[in-house]
Amino acid sequence: MNKKTILYTTQNGLCTGCGICEDVCPTKSIKIIQQKGLYVPILDKLSCISHKGCEKCLRVCSGHAVDLKSREQALFITGQEKTDRYIGKFVACYSGYSSDYETRFHSASGGLLSQFLVYLLTKGYIQGAVVTGFDNEQVTKPRVYIATTPQEILKARSSKYCPVSMNKVGNNLCEREGKYVIVGLPCHIQGFRKREVIDANFRSKIFGYFSLYCSSTRTFFGTEYLLKHYRIDLKELKYFAYRDEGCLGSMKATKKNGTIKTVPFLEYYPNMRSFFVPQRCLSCIDHYGSLAEISFGDIYTGEYKNDKIGVNSVIVRSNKFNELFQQANKDGQIVINEISPTTVNESQEIMLYPRKRKVYTLQLLNKFFGKPRVSYDEDLRQNITFKDVFRSCITNIQIHVGRRKYLWFMIDLLKKKR
Repeated sequence: MNKKTILYTTQNGLCTGCGICEDVCPTKSIKIIQQKGLYVPILDKLSCISHKGCEKCLRVCSGHAVDLKSREQALFITGQEKTDRYIGKFVACYSGYSSDYETRFHSASGGLLSQFLVYLLTKGYIQGAVVTGFDNEQVTKPRVYIATTPQEILKARSSKYCPVSMNKVGNNLCEREGKYVIVGLPCHIQGFRKREVIDANFRSKIFGYFSLYCSSTRTFFGTEYLLKHYRIDLKELKYFAYRDEGCLGSMKATKKNGTIKTVPFLEYYPNMRSFFVPQRCLSCIDHYGSLAEISFGDIYTGEYKNDKIGVNSVIVRSNKFNELFQQANKDGQIVINEISPTTVNESQEIMLYPRKRKVYTLQLLNKFFGKPRVSYDEDLRQNITFKDVFRSCITNIQIHVGRRKYLWFMIDLLKKKR
């Protein structure tokens, strides 16, 4: 298939659902819709001008190809950075948390990301931040918006284990004055970095990118399954969070009558396994969001397992942001301690260490079956065993089950056997 539009990405199962292609289309021929538990772009072939050499949608697409190594070197090599096998280029790694107890307690980890954004906003470094909260009416539906007040930033705190599309937000930024931070997953950051290359106006609006660690997202079917499994009626909800109230926290569902149901994160999340993982996530090697100035995640390892309120781990790749991060600490907005990259990696070992091995296994299987593969600018070759192939097949079987609601009873059966 000729690579001219995002049809190449969607028809070959390579789309990440980031939504960035919609914004850059000069003829508005792309629309992001929700389909089969995911966000996907739909192309109007009649108005598309790819035949005239446009191809902008494919140029910003993070789905079919990502030059992580070359972009990382272009962005972050200053002569003062350090290098880690898994993290890549970085200036410093920290553990820490927000100085505000409520922010720390009600965030997914320690609230560092939210608190640092509030700090940058109140100090005038930025005029706002692109964040993801929940819709006011449909409380399990993600809503991407530009937060311009501390209250709007804090309203978006904590994790969203569902697809998030950034369509329309890029063009919205281009129409505003000032500088902004974009908070997203690694695939979002990759797409926006690509847009920077072809859109100087957009690039001029960006103060920085903050990424969340990401082992993979979950489809909307995942949320639907959780509500069904724990007998939570969506129509009765007035508040929902995948993670709230303390370190790692719990899924929290508050009904309109005031009744609250909580399920510990370590109870529900591991049991979801790979049933609701989007197929494209299996081909991603960018766990830490290597093209972001700062990346935030959990640090549930060693002594940090004793914490009951919330602690983050953080990777800083920019000298500018390292200075700002340390200044926020001196100003009492956050509490941080420098840690080794080894500690960060150990906290992510279950998802991180076998990641490239799994991706390379999938790449080999796709090659064997004649399917297109994601193109990276680094060598992913590993020594693959039959066990790796077997695990990849099991993962794909789980995804097959998760996509079909009539097979969800199998998930419950597997839980009972654990």
